[in-house]
This record gives sequence, structure tokens and C-alpha cells, in this order.
Amino acid sequence: MSSPAFSLKKLHTFAIETRAEKIVYAETPQEILAAWRECHQRNLPFLLLGEGSNVLFLEAFSGVIVVNRIKGIAITESIDCWHLEVGAGENWHGLVTYTLQQNIAGLENLALIPGCVGSSPIQNIGAYGVEIKDICEWVEILELESGQIKRLTAAECQFGYRDSIFKHRLQHGYAIVSVGFSLPKQWQPVMSYGDLTKMDAATVTPQQIFDAVCHMRRSKLPDPALTGNAGSFFKNPVITAEQAASLLATFPAAPHYPQSNGDVKLAAGWLIDQCQLKGYRLGGAAVHQQQALVLINAEEASAADVVALAHEIRQRVGKKFNVWLEPEVRFIGADGEKNAVEVIS
Repeated sequence: MSSPAFSLKKLHTFAIETRAEKIVYAETPQEILAAWRECHQRNLPFLLLGEGSNVLFLEAFSGVIVVNRIKGIAITESIDCWHLEVGAGENWHGLVTYTLQQNIAGLENLALIPGCVGSSPIQNIGAYGVEIKDICEWVEILELESGQIKRLTAAECQFGYRDSIFKHRLQHGYAIVSVGFSLPKQWQPVMSYGDLTKMDAATVTPQQIFDAVCHMRRSKLPDPALTGNAGSFFKNPVITAEQAASLLATFPAAPHYPQSNGDVKLAAGWLIDQCQLKGYRLGGAAVHQQQALVLINAEEASAADVVALAHEIRQRVGKKFNVWLEPEVRFIGADGEKNAVEVIS
């Protein structure tokens, strides 16, 4: 096989120079299916990509990358809710903006999260107290083997913290083609994080929450159009109550968020910051100066630079806090996704 010929630099937000054997832009489920069948016949790896905002290509991809560009937003209503049916290739922040323009609230806490709508249930994306699992009604998937489209309920998606069935049993052989959302007409603001806690629940509007979220994200996070990055690189670790009690006895200032099951979520950015790693650099990769949770392509970084930096961060945080960070970003090798924890361990 000839060396991969198509550049992926503009198809993922880390903007690291790497290549693929072939790139297909799919605007329909049928085009995704045709590309998959070609890979099947030629025995090539197949990868479905949205906007590449949560991936790190470790090396050249030796198969076909299908860029999902299935579009469309349909809105219906019931007595209590607005119901959205959204193509997987729609831009996520574009959807948030559009719904507010239609006077439909409920997505404002998730403003400025990069990526496509189809990627949102895979990660169960979340920010400022709201997650996809809170608003998702269903997910439609294309079963590549049969060519059939099936609809999964939110319960069948098995949502967890930055997790879903699409990272496990349905990781291979399926493509998300559309997502359904249910947004209550009786809007309840969620103001449990950051600057939102200072707002007045009695008078706040969805637009004000949207504006505040955008301000917080822009003040902390680098713009991928200017500085290559994949957003939050690590998951916020979730530990047992016993582990949390031990950690807080030594580090009482550590931000911590009790979960409904008794576990405690920690702030990965704070843990990294306590290791004095803001601005720390290895090769062309660096920890962002304003937000330690973000790793950036500071100057023509290679994937190896990012992996080495992630390894160093994991080791330092683990040594100091006995908490072992796991990447939120998906690691893609020559023939498909790799176990990110194993790669950086």
C-alpha cells in the first residue's frame, strides 16, 4: 500500500500534521455506508470523524476517514417539551445558538463546546452542571453490517460520566446519524458552577447564562482556530468517599463535588495546577497557561510530544495525590482507536 496521501491537519483541532489513505465527506447515511463497504471489501480501517475536536492522531491513519456532515434541525412540540431532531453533522455550538434564537432554552450551559452533535452522546458531553444524558431523548444509529437505522432510547445509551454505550458495545460497526433532544418548556436554570452561582435565579434569562458560559470558556480556554488543542484533555477523576476524605485531610482546599452514588468528583485542572505544570512544555506541546486541563499544540507539536506531556502530567499528579488521571481525548492509531490510558502509562 502506498503511504497515506491526504492531510488531516485541518480535520482535527489539535492541528498536528498527519495523513490518511482516503477522506470521504458524507452528507447522508447511505454515503457513510458506501464508504464502510469499500473499506470492508479492501480490508482497510474505517474511522468516522465529526469535527475532530476530541481526537489525537498518534500516527498516519492507514484507512478511510469518513467526515460526518449529515445536517438538519427539525423542531416539534408536545404539551410540556420542545423536541429536537438534529443531524449528526450539525455543529454543536451552532445548535445551541439556533435554539436560543427560536426562544427554546435548555442547552445554554453547553455553549461553546466544540464538535458535532453526533459526537455529543458518545462522550456524554457536559459543562456547568448539565450533561447530554439530562436532555437526550434518543439516538439514531446506522448499523453498518445490515444497513439498517435503529433508534436507541436515552436509557439504552447507558450514559455515564464522559461515557456511553458508544464507547463500548457500539463502538465499532455503528455510526450515529441523528440525535433527539427533549427540552422542557418550563425552564429551570442550572447555576451550580463558576460565575453562574452569582446570578439571581428569580430573574436570570437563558441568554444571560449563555453569555456567562461563553465568557467563562473564552477567558480560560484557547481558541482551536488559533492554538491547536482538543479542549479538556483529561477527565475529572471520580474517587470513593474514603479516598476523598483521605485526600481532603491533606489538601482541604481541593475542589470536590459529591456524586449521587456517594463517590466524589475532583477537578483535574486543579490537581495539575498544584503540580506547578501550567505553561510546562515538552517539545512542541505545552500545558495551557490559563487552564491546566488543556494541552496545546504550542509550536508544531508531534503526537509523540503530546503523549510524552500527558504521561508526565499523569505521573506527577499520581505521585502527589495518588489519583491517576485518564484522558478524555480519544487516541487514534494507524488502524483505529487505542486505549489512551495504556498509551500514556
